[in-house]
Amino acid sequence: MTKKLYRSSKNRFIAGVCGGLGTFFNIDANLIRIGVVIISVISAFIPMLLIYTICALIVPLEPASPGDVTIDGDYHE
Repeated sequence: MTKKLYRSSKNRFIAGVCGGLGTFFNIDANLIRIGVVIISVISAFIPMLLIYTICALIVPLEPASPGDVTIDGDYHE
């Protein structure tokens, strides 16, 4: 079974891109967030902001697991 990259619906601050990358590479998402901040400061924010925005638009949100509660309170079966 191949792994797919998804934006995280649980481990997220803005769009879930770093949380999804952390899950995909099996590392702590906070390490990825720190790396993003460091790269953003070094590159004057614009390139990393552009990359993050593109990833947030292209990478799909992870599918809901059975038993998860949605925002409107409905359960997924």
